[in-house]
This record gives sequence, structure tokens and C-alpha cells, in this order.
Amino acid sequence: MGRIRVLSDHVANKIAAGEVVERPASVVKELLENSLDAGSTSIRVEIENGGRRLIRIADDGCGMLRDDALLAFERHATSKLHDVKDLLSIGTLGFRGEALPSIASVSRLLLETRSLDEQTGTRVEIAGGKILVCDEIARGAGTTIAVRDLFFNVPARKKFLRSEQTELAHIASLVTHYSLAHPDKTFELWNGGANLLHATPVETLRERVFQVFGSQLLDDLIELQSNSRTLQMPEPDEPARVYTVCGFVSRPQVQKNNRNSIFVFVNGRLIRDRLVLHALSSAYHNLMPQACYPFALLFLDCDCEEVDVNVHPSKTEVRFRHQSWVHDFVRDAVREQLMLSRPAPSFTPGMSPQPGGALPYSDFSQVLQNETAGASLPATVPEYTLLPPAPPPARFDFGDAVIPLKEETLHLRVPDTHGAFPADSLPVEHSMARIGELRPLGQLHSSFIIAAGTDGLWIIDQHVAHERILFEQVQKQQAAGRVEVQHLLMPVILQLSPEQQIEYARIADELHNSGFETEPFGNRTIAVKAAPAAVGQGDLERVIFEILEIAENELRSVSISDLRRGIAASIACRAAIKINTPLDQRKMEWMLRSLAATDYPMACPHGRPVALQYSTRDILKSFHRI
Repeated sequence: MGRIRVLSDHVANKIAAGEVVERPASVVKELLENSLDAGSTSIRVEIENGGRRLIRIADDGCGMLRDDALLAFERHATSKLHDVKDLLSIGTLGFRGEALPSIASVSRLLLETRSLDEQTGTRVEIAGGKILVCDEIARGAGTTIAVRDLFFNVPARKKFLRSEQTELAHIASLVTHYSLAHPDKTFELWNGGANLLHATPVETLRERVFQVFGSQLLDDLIELQSNSRTLQMPEPDEPARVYTVCGFVSRPQVQKNNRNSIFVFVNGRLIRDRLVLHALSSAYHNLMPQACYPFALLFLDCDCEEVDVNVHPSKTEVRFRHQSWVHDFVRDAVREQLMLSRPAPSFTPGMSPQPGGALPYSDFSQVLQNETAGASLPATVPEYTLLPPAPPPARFDFGDAVIPLKEETLHLRVPDTHGAFPADSLPVEHSMARIGELRPLGQLHSSFIIAAGTDGLWIIDQHVAHERILFEQVQKQQAAGRVEVQHLLMPVILQLSPEQQIEYARIADELHNSGFETEPFGNRTIAVKAAPAAVGQGDLERVIFEILEIAENELRSVSISDLRRGIAASIACRAAIKINTPLDQRKMEWMLRSLAATDYPMACPHGRPVALQYSTRDILKSFHRI
């Protein structure tokens, strides 16, 4: 008897379920995307026990005919593909035809639906992939799918699920971010009778961000205005392609310890794409410390033919037709917006109230650290316990006792004697655009410059500020091929380890282009005859070894431009004035003017913030003036 045999549909469905249905959030994702494809304007998601016991999604979409309701549970059954050519231009979120049969094979599923073309609806009940009931029912147009007892017949898969709070966190993150992608629709998320999210239709993405996250997060975000760029195709008969990116990115001071706070939508599809993630990290290069990542909500739209969404079973990855071009487009769009807005870190005198009915951002501010990145669409929420609403305070029965009335308290009105503040002293945005107009007041501990301006009070880290100034000066000199060099009276001899010797041979030309005149001087020894003018002889040895360490650990697989930035950053860090250095008024004024002339005055090359702003508005609030 032969060894090869065809698997039964029952086994094949369970294998497919292993690819599509990884956890309760995977079920929610598939059903939510089907609801969006159905043209729904209102979607309600109900969860019990983290999705193990119940996942119910109800929508007001187009619904299904009776025959379609039954056919939908067959493998590879879909209404969104008709020909193989359709795979080249997929414009819907779902298309594989694997989700419903896969979910039904590992759960007890109940489908209730009605199309506008029929007077009555259809009810289909399935358990473990077997159809139990198919009835005619009365209901409104739309679809409701209830998935109970997930993995009841696959106990091994059930053991891999996390805690109830963790699974709920993944679901909450998914629903929240799809609500951001569709601000014109209503989204509700319920967990055991507790309302976690109720987002009603709004006109703009900014309103939706405020509605979902509140003003606290919105104040830390920079809106990326719709940025379009046209890609001219090499073939003359092929039309040009238009790409558009918009959304929100955080200020550089908002720093996450992984990429799980980055959410990218391509043509409305929530995806996890390494290309876009790398482009975003490149946009923040030298603006935040290494191993730190921003919060981002990006929407990239392009022709359907420009992106292949059929590269992953759960549709969480895509492949762009012109990957390098897309990478540079996203990187430049974000970088230019950061450069334009020049966001400044600010003091926060107090927490802003959250809008009524919104999901507080504090519940979504950390990442599930124990999850494997990339296994599924990541959540941005920690484990938390949802508590029922507090009961009203008890009414005490004092019987016939007489309760004395509280004496009236005289509230004195504060007279308006401080005068009017100029309108330009109350800016809405925290920006470093006017830092060159600041007036230095002095130093704090001979390390921080205290300055005043029409927009408030500023504290500038003098070392970090000077580091940013020198970094951009060195970069410009590198680009022009005219680095200021000082020749040494006596060469500095440096002993190298075998690893350092290898890295030195690899980057010797770039060291020369950056102002270091070096040459081999025996076995694993080099002689330094000249160095950039900004580097003192006392720091020369340390700078060389630091550059070699950077090259060995971080820059082996990146571009020459990144290597040059690393060299420039090392030179600037060593050459910048140190803390505990007194500065006179003239030097402080020069520092502020020079900082204002840089392209990115927000952070040093290593990502540390240059300045903190205490705005006039915050000062007035703290003194109860407004």
C-alpha cells in the first residue's frame, strides 16, 4: 500500500485553522474584516472569558443569501475572487475563503444573517466543522456570528492560549486600531457586560484619535498630513502610480522599548511589514536612543496592483512591487514632518481629563512583553483586570435625627488685575521653531541653560545642544569633502585587537573622509597623524576605538551613509562642551542661535532631547490664571 494519501476535509480544515486561527484575536480579525467588506456602518464585538467562551460580532452589512450562508463554510469559497487575475489587484480585506471553515472546525459556531434581497434570514449552527442546523429565521439585514468554546475539540491548541486578560488585550488592540482606520463607522467592544470601546462616526482621523485615546496621547502626536508622491513606471505604456501616506507619529521624546506601538495600514489592511517598520525607524534615526521606537499610526494607500497581500496565511504581511521606493517615500515623509514641526518635549503639569466613553490610553500604554514579536498582529496593551462599575454610595438612615446645615462659605472672586497676555504667548503646539529668539537667563548647575521666550520657559542641555550643532557641521563637511583637520606634532600609536584590525581595514577610507589620517604601523597597530579639528588630542584614542566599536557591533550591514553618521556622532559627542562648564552670556546666545540653525534641533545624534519647554499656557494653568 502506498504511503501518500489525500487528507480528509475535516483534517485539512484543522490544519488550515492552525494557520488562520492562532488565538481569539485571530477569529475577531477575520470576522471583523468580513464585516467591513460587507459594507457595515456599525459593528459590535462581544467577548467573554478572553474569547474562549464567546466571540460574537454583529454588523449591519449586506448580509448573505441562504445558499451563500451554507456555501461560505466550504473551503476556498469566497465572493471576492472570480479569476486568477483578481489576485493581482485585491481591494478587499478578506479573499482567501479559509476563515469561516477554519473557525467552524475548532469551535461551536452560530451564523445568523439576512440579505436585503430576501424577506427572511438564515440560521446555521456548526460544531467542530459539522453542520447541525440550518433554519429560516426572522431578523433584520446584516450578519451576526457567535463563536463559542474555541478549541473545544483541540485541547492541545487551547493550552497555548494566554491568560484571559492577555487574550482580551489582543482583541481590544485589534478592534481599537480598526476603529482608527474607519472613523466613519461605529465600533463597540463589550466584555462580559462592560463597555470597553464605543466609537461613533466622526469626520476626521484626529477626532477619532481623541475619541479613542483622549487628549493626553494626542498632545504627544504629530499629524502627518496627507503626503502624495508619484512613481513613474519604467515602461512607457504603463501609467504612473500614486502613493499616499498620512496618519500620526509621536514626538521623539515618546519612546517605546519595542515596535509594538507602531500600527501600519496598507489600503485599509492592518499589517506588520518589516519594510515600513524599518523606514519609520530610519526617519527617527539620531532623534531617539537606540533600541527605542515611536508610537505611530500610518495609513499607506496605493494602487492594489502595487502590493501583494497574498503572501501570508493570516494576511498580516504584504510585499510591495517597488520596495526600495516605498521605503524611501515613507522615511522621507515622516522625517520631513518631524523637521517641519520641530517638536519640543514639554513639562506636563497634570493629567488631562479623558473624553466620556473613550477607552483610556493608559490601559494601552505598555506592550505584552512575553509575546513573541511577529507571531501575530501584536497588542499594545498590558494585562489588566476590568472591574464592574462602582455601586452608588449607600444611603444612611438617620431616622428622625436633625442634620445641621453647613454654614455658607464665602467664595472670593479673584480680581483680574494681572492684565492681558499677548496672544502669541499662548501657543498651541510645543515647537522649537522659535528657539533662536530665546533670551538666556543663566545656567543651572553650570550644565543647563535657562532661557525665556514669548512661548514660555526653556531648559537646554548645553552638552546635548552643542553635540547636535557639531554633528550637523561634521556631516556637512563630510558631504562637501572639506573636513577641518589638525595635524599632530607626534603620531598617536594605537594597539588594535584582531576584531578591531578587521573593522579598521573595512572603514579606513571613511575614517580618512571624516578627517582622520591613519596608516598601518606594524602588526595590529595604527598611527594617527591627523584628526578632525573638533577632536582634542586627549579624546583622540577614545574616539577611534568608539568608532571601531560602533562599526563592529552596529554598522556592519548598513549603508555607508549610516556609517558616516555614526562617525560624525562620535566626533560630535567627544568634542561638545561638557556639563559643569560655566558659560557667559555671549556663549549661551551663540549656542541658541546655532541650535536654531540646525535641521533637527530636537535631539542629539543619540536621540536624547535637547530642550524642555514649560509653555506660558502651562505656567498660567499652574498659577490658576486661566
